[in-house]
Amino acid sequence: MRLAALFKSVATLAVVRGSFKGWKAAALYGVALVCLAAWPELGATAAQRKQANVDTQGAYEIHIYHAMPGKLPALEARFRDTLSRLFAKHGLKVVGYWLAEDTSAADTTLSNTFIFVVAHSRREKAEATWDAIHADPEFQAVVKSEHVERLVERVDKAYMHSTDFSPTR
Repeated sequence: MRLAALFKSVATLAVVRGSFKGWKAAALYGVALVCLAAWPELGATAAQRKQANVDTQGAYEIHIYHAMPGKLPALEARFRDTLSRLFAKHGLKVVGYWLAEDTSAADTTLSNTFIFVVAHSRREKAEATWDAIHADPEFQAVVKSEHVERLVERVDKAYMHSTDFSPTR
């Protein structure tokens, strides 16, 4: 129900108030007041649904950085102090940064890894944003510093989309 229609309904109730007696009038006014009170929440829910639809039409990207032995704290600092600010400058929407924990000695796949996920509105937009970041002189300085002090052994990355049963749908 649109807000204008809701207000019109409440105004109509006020005009015909005399035709309702006792509990009927109280019930109708009560429902109208609940609707008015709930309106902001209903609008927020609709906005959240709209945002969720945008996200499902977009693309996600995962990056898994495998740090050189003993270099994970320095890699984390690089992202915290430089790269996260640079990403924000170029409008890159980082969903989050993670460090793997509780990895067993036998499982070296995720030990010593730095992971982050990015949300894009469209794949084409993602590629344009990454091109702009790679062309940025500040990013070029980070690349040069990687040649001086190698922090990363390898990077695994992939674009992803939501499945039809994903909560992001």
